[in-house]
Amino acid sequence: MSIYGYARVSSTSQSTELQEAQLYDAGCKVVRAEKASGSSRKGRSELENLLEFISEGDTLVVCKLDRLGRSTRDVLNLVYELEQKGASLRVLEPKIDTAGLEGKMILTVLGMVSEMELSFIRERQKAGIAKAKAAGKFKGRPPSIDKTELEKLKAAGMSPTQIAKELGIGRASVYRILG
Repeated sequence: MSIYGYARVSSTSQSTELQEAQLYDAGCKVVRAEKASGSSRKGRSELENLLEFISEGDTLVVCKLDRLGRSTRDVLNLVYELEQKGASLRVLEPKIDTAGLEGKMILTVLGMVSEMELSFIRERQKAGIAKAKAAGKFKGRPPSIDKTELEKLKAAGMSPTQIAKELGIGRASVYRILG
């Protein structure tokens, strides 16, 4: 019977150190950490590694439920996968343990709250971008392809395919820009 810890932060500017310390204090012998979005399980290789190692009688521990995921479906699927292996999930704050029936019910409710919080975050972000655009402060990502360079190459007689190869971009991008 092993206790595994999982720590996650959303951006590269954040640190998992505090979570890792809490997980070791909670008795985890192995702690995996990563910097990835919690909106889905895609791209979360450390979580996938843990799920491969976990077996009957083991426990996966996270500091907070939103560290595991922000999608209720993903969290519930993860709990189901753990149950199929005979393992359980333990959340430190608030204390939840899926080894008991109450823990599963609380987990479902908190998973829904976490997903709702993610939708609020996206709405605030969308509103902030709209406000910045209205004030002329948000212009979007700067173009990564120089249109004047494309036009020069086309004027020099190069085909869209040749231009794409020359600049290391997709031919569709050439057509879209020169359109």
